[in-house]
Amino acid sequence: MPPLTRSGLTQGRPPRNRHLAWCVAVALLASGPAAAAAPAATAASPPSGCRAAVHDGARYTVCTFDLRRYAIRLFHADREGRPFGSLQQLVRAPEGARLAMAMNAGMYHHDLSPVGLYVEDGQERKALNRSGGPGNFHMRPNGVFYVAGGQAGVLETGAYAKRRPKAAFATQSGPMLVIDGRLHPRFSEEGPSRKIRNGVGVQSGNQVVFAISDEPVSFGAFARLFRDQLGCRNALFLDGSISALHAPDLGRTDISFKPLGPIVAAVAR
Repeated sequence: MPPLTRSGLTQGRPPRNRHLAWCVAVALLASGPAAAAAPAATAASPPSGCRAAVHDGARYTVCTFDLRRYAIRLFHADREGRPFGSLQQLVRAPEGARLAMAMNAGMYHHDLSPVGLYVEDGQERKALNRSGGPGNFHMRPNGVFYVAGGQAGVLETGAYAKRRPKAAFATQSGPMLVIDGRLHPRFSEEGPSRKIRNGVGVQSGNQVVFAISDEPVSFGAFARLFRDQLGCRNALFLDGSISALHAPDLGRTDISFKPLGPIVAAVAR
């Protein structure tokens, strides 16, 4: 970005015969009402977008979004009811206009339908799944990521069932990575299972953070990223192995080797 200059002042050294007047003008600007207003004018929201990160020696890509500047929403199927199936298909579709980020958003069946709760545009298209079973989805506690009333949250499934927020968008997955500041009780410090993983956490009601590992990591390592570096008291695992990211500001659109089900995205307001 080019350096900013005060209105009416040009870059470079002023002519010698105007040097004194120039310095006086700058001093007056610095000491007048404009200077007092400067902190409010330059105060910025936490930075949004995607960046590289390293935690415990492992590489990640982290994408943070302020909901006052970006809408977080879910996509599953096009206008004809056909699942998008990939980030590339969503990016090319009319629905994919103005995407700032997209990634896979929870577990799904062979027909690409969600395994658990799925809410899109305020419509519950799949009910909350509280059944038991094998696999990561059923590693309790599992949970729900949701957006409601311009705020975002991650709740353990039982807590979501009790609160029943009026979600505009929601996706259920599992396991929870961080629950009220504590790691999932079944995670070991460094488990033997290492995969490419992606997940979502909430730093505040307005601030949502997504992460994907750029190398295989354990559940414990991935959960510590959200708790210890990203400052999330609650975070949810979205999936592993098939994890993929679209980050246009990084020039990145991953190709998944298997079709994708639900997709979560950040869209510029």
